[in-house]
Amino acid sequence: MYMAGSFLKRSFIILVAVFTVLIVVSTMTPLASATHIVSAEKAEPPREETLIIGGGLWNPPTNWNPLLPWVATTGTIGLIYETLYLYEPLNDTLIPWLAAEEPKWLDNQTLQIKLRDAKWSDGTPVTSADVKFTFYELPQMLPSLYYSSMANYTIDVETPDDFTVIFKFNTTAISYPDFYSALYTIPILPRHIFKPIVEEKGAEVLQMEVVGADKPEDIVGSGMYKVYMTTQDAAYLVRNDDWWGKKYFGLPGPKYIKYIMVFSNQVALGLLLRGDLDWSNFFIPGIPDLVKRYNFLVTFYKHPPYYLSATVAYIFVNHNNTIMTPEFRKAMYYAIDIDRIINEVYEGAVVKANPVGLLEIPGWKKFIATDLINSYNYTYDPDKAKKILDEAGYVDIDGDGWREAPDGSKIDLEIIVPYGWTDWMQAAIIIADCLKAVGIKVTPSFPAYGLYSDKMYRGDFDLLINNFGSYGSISPYLVYNWLLWPDAPDIGEYSWSGNFGRYRNENVTELLENISYTPLTDEERLKKLYYELEKIFLDEMPYIPLWCNGYWFQATTFYWTGWPTEENPYTIPVSWSGRWTADAGLLVLLHLKPTHPTITTTTTTTTTTTVPPTTTIPPTITATTTATTTTPPPAPTTTTTTTPPAATGVSATTWAIIITIIIIIIAIILWLYYRRRLR
Repeated sequence: MYMAGSFLKRSFIILVAVFTVLIVVSTMTPLASATHIVSAEKAEPPREETLIIGGGLWNPPTNWNPLLPWVATTGTIGLIYETLYLYEPLNDTLIPWLAAEEPKWLDNQTLQIKLRDAKWSDGTPVTSADVKFTFYELPQMLPSLYYSSMANYTIDVETPDDFTVIFKFNTTAISYPDFYSALYTIPILPRHIFKPIVEEKGAEVLQMEVVGADKPEDIVGSGMYKVYMTTQDAAYLVRNDDWWGKKYFGLPGPKYIKYIMVFSNQVALGLLLRGDLDWSNFFIPGIPDLVKRYNFLVTFYKHPPYYLSATVAYIFVNHNNTIMTPEFRKAMYYAIDIDRIINEVYEGAVVKANPVGLLEIPGWKKFIATDLINSYNYTYDPDKAKKILDEAGYVDIDGDGWREAPDGSKIDLEIIVPYGWTDWMQAAIIIADCLKAVGIKVTPSFPAYGLYSDKMYRGDFDLLINNFGSYGSISPYLVYNWLLWPDAPDIGEYSWSGNFGRYRNENVTELLENISYTPLTDEERLKKLYYELEKIFLDEMPYIPLWCNGYWFQATTFYWTGWPTEENPYTIPVSWSGRWTADAGLLVLLHLKPTHPTITTTTTTTTTTTVPPTTTIPPTITATTTATTTTPPPAPTTTTTTTPPAATGVSATTWAIIITIIIIIIAIILWLYYRRRLR
């Protein structure tokens, strides 16, 4: 009896302890379905003054270091630290930002840039000394800096006055496309903040999450926004009403920006349709139907493809595999039904890439050899694929339905894409099915992103889909240099800058060098060079262009109007990291105006939803629930285990109460049971 009573007491004490812990936890730590934690000293900004954005925040917003653009929170470059120019691909325009006018060549090695009357958020003027520090001094101080190669071709930078910067170049070493790209991608840094820190810390500055401040809210930048506060799954920014650009551009419409971290299509779609997400850069299935059903939903086009083209998705093939001959690669191209991918996976929301793998944007069209491309007649033609394979000796020797290589070895390939990237996963399945139809055995594989990226950079794959470096830019050289990068290390070493399959061709190397050393204004010479490069691409098909991934963009007019569309194409509506300046996404903020809706509350059996009174919310929302290729993901060394916010659900407190009640019931049952046993 004593032992039973002692056991009962211990059990009851444990249950009471669990009960107490649950109560404490319920008041301190919300579950995944709970609302975001807000800093105690600051309130959630007013909804009608806040622009809520999703689609580019994939990690907790702790890193705001502009020297680490691949891990820094989106908006670090553009909203806080600004560039000299913006690049707007729709009109192939370099837009002066901190710069006051277009770059001016004084001679073939001297470039002059004039600056606007700008200032840092601490009131210090932005001067030519800051530009010299950023482009000339810092690359020499930090050899491991991501743009330190500028030191190889920049002889000197002169600053005759606070508003004039004069670059002196080595004309036999300068890469014109890389330098012009730097003008709209490298942020100008405050010399008075960064130089003392770099002198003291050296390369340690590249490990910092915030430079020159104790917390993100105190960062000194020149941008139109400052950090307001951060949580584990949201970054809040507040407009800098003293922004220097006010007299040139006016102030942006939203007083606050809230960038939320969302991993689920269903959650993103639910937030969007009920007015809790204003600007979405997610790939959301079902857009053709949604655009027809809801007049408050905005996409760039009201008709297919709905989105502007952003990148080209390629099949990278491993050139260390002797099976991958030019004939084999060309046969693969003819065998793959790209239109099937476009229709079945993307519902017509993307377009087919051309066979030379370039986006057909205004600045690039003049360099795309259309007549040459047409002469090759690259189309979906499985019969032609079979003929090429037969003639090259890829035949089924043992009658098992699969072709063997000319040397008799088995062909058993694997195509990899990251797990959870549902569109690429479906595309890989279709590609394998198409290749099966011509006798090539390919198995789709979906490793976690970390393993996928490791295999990609090391060259440890047979076939792989990727699009990371193929964005539109001021020069198609930047894509080809990524795709065919001559300096890619051997298989096994990380090839950070591209050419993941290690394609080697001395003629390509020479052509890329000649293109890089040719001024962007010498279009006739560039056309000839690109023609030769594209001819090699068509002859050898080093990698296989498939479709053009879109600038996924959906928005609503619940709270904000003035979105860029086909009728008003002033810029590309994208908020992904790096694209605020590289695609002139900042212009969206300057065009947005509040709609000032009247808010009402509609209660259902599960949630309370705040919506404008003119909006009818569908009773159910159906969408794919897994993550997709919304934006180039963070560097492979960056991981996160943060639980994504849920659109709806039971609160943490409610869950704690439910669990507590269950525990109490169990305790009572145990009490009665042992009490009866003791009798």
